[in-house]
This record gives sequence, C-alpha cells and structure tokens, in this order.
Amino acid sequence: MSRSRDRRRRHPAYLRRPREFYTLWIAATSTYGVGDIVSTIAFLTYVPEIDEANPIVALALDSFGLAGLVALKIAVYLVMLWISVVGARDGDGLLYYFPPVLLTAVGLYLTASNVRLMWVATGSG
Repeated sequence: MSRSRDRRRRHPAYLRRPREFYTLWIAATSTYGVGDIVSTIAFLTYVPEIDEANPIVALALDSFGLAGLVALKIAVYLVMLWISVVGARDGDGLLYYFPPVLLTAVGLYLTASNVRLMWVATGSG
C-alpha cells in the first residue's frame, strides 16, 4: 500500500469530506432537533387533552417540563454524534452514516406524525 493511501486512511471521513459531514448533521438537527421539538411543543400546547405517547419523553416532560424534552433530545443527539465521529475515526461507514440518517428519518416521521395528529385533533382535517 502506498504511503499516500495510508495517510488518507488515518484521516477521519469528517476531515476528508467536511461538507458531507455537516450536511448529514444539519439534516438531523433540522428534523430531529428542530422539527420534532417544535412540533411536539405545538402539539402539547394546542392539544393538551392528548398526552405524549413515548413513555421516556412523557417522564422527561412530567419531571422537568419542556426543558426535560429538550435535554433528552440533546442527550440523544450528542450520543449519536459521538457514535458517528467514532465511526469516522475507525473508518466504519455504517457507524459514520447511520446516526445522522436515523435521526433524520426519525425526525421526519415524528414531525409529520405530530403535525398530522395536531391537524386531526383540532378539527382542521
């Protein structure tokens, strides 16, 4: 193996392809971080008769209010970011790509679900 290939292997993917790394994590932040949090807060505000379905999120909300929801989301986000960075350092593509893709997919689903439930519950749909 040539020396340039060895050197390239030592640099994590987030250093070799920073635009890709930031794009993946901006998508995860937008959907899981912002989209789900905002839609959950709106849902809980405008449809108070319906409780949060996720027992972990419900516990965080009951114990610490909206700050608990945000803290829980941040904790999950940081764990997933750490897994992605470790995957990039180890050259493991699955661990590098899976966390931001998963958070983006989950964020899209939860945001859409919250908006749909809010729409139906308020009689707009």
